[in-house]
Amino acid sequence: MNRAQIVNAALALGLLGFGLGAWAMGETFLVTLATKVAILAIAGAGLNLVLGFGGLVSFGHAAYFGLGGYTAGILAHHALNYTAMFEWPFVYEGTTSMPVIWITAMLIGALAALMIGALSLRTTGVYFIMITLAFGQMIFYFAISWPAYGGEDGLPIYVRNGFPGLNTLDPVQFFGLVCAVLFAVLGLIAMLAHSRFGLALQAARQNRQRLMAVGIRPGGVLLVAFVISGAITALAGALYADLNRFVSPSMLSWHLSGELLVFLILGGTGRLFAPLAGAGLYIALEHLLGGVSDHWQFFFGLLLLGVVLFARGGVIGFLAGGKRHG
Repeated sequence: MNRAQIVNAALALGLLGFGLGAWAMGETFLVTLATKVAILAIAGAGLNLVLGFGGLVSFGHAAYFGLGGYTAGILAHHALNYTAMFEWPFVYEGTTSMPVIWITAMLIGALAALMIGALSLRTTGVYFIMITLAFGQMIFYFAISWPAYGGEDGLPIYVRNGFPGLNTLDPVQFFGLVCAVLFAVLGLIAMLAHSRFGLALQAARQNRQRLMAVGIRPGGVLLVAFVISGAITALAGALYADLNRFVSPSMLSWHLSGELLVFLILGGTGRLFAPLAGAGLYIALEHLLGGVSDHWQFFFGLLLLGVVLFARGGVIGFLAGGKRHG
């Protein structure tokens, strides 16, 4: 094993060890905190696919996160209240089945990413950043003005959705389920990164003209990556809704998009386990420093500044060195 693989393994074992250790000590709050880290790492992994591998700085990924959350919330809301979502061409009263919710959330996230990406990828640079932000804010304000599902007040999920064979209300079982999803997502991204598609995506990040010269359209490659990214981020949103048993427009806010970018910068963009490292560090500092000062973001900002200036490869790059995408 090289240094990058050792660091990745340490991060995975650290997450599992922290969650299981907290459960063994009866600290259910810490188990929930570890679950939150894993969910945000899934969302960060979705963004890492287009940012770290494709070089696209998206400032609107909270849109897909929130869409996934609202998908889980709306489906569970109708199922628990025995009200039909629609009655044509057939009556459908929602569901509390996690697998069905996940698939639906990913389809909605992918469809939204397809429509937004088809327009956004016509631009580059700061224009791309601003247009993704604009689309994200449009969806955010739509959620606020949607009184049928809570509007500004959000939408509660009274009972956590179910997964076959598991008691998802048990914090450690839900933590294990989320970790399994996280590692499956990271495995998928690793497979994509080392495939012909992944090589083309990295080539599009480095030099689009050269990619066109060998007969591959960069726009198509980037759009496919954008769609996969939207689906993964929406999956994280559905899990986050179940974690909190609540959905609100804050899941669609540009602040969340900024946090996802910060996770990746801290962990090291283009590194497979960067989202986990960044999310873990961010949540740990929020928990530890937040109890000391209301202005804990100031100290976090100093850390982020130090990473940008002195550890351009992020935490993983600093510890592992070597090339990116490991």
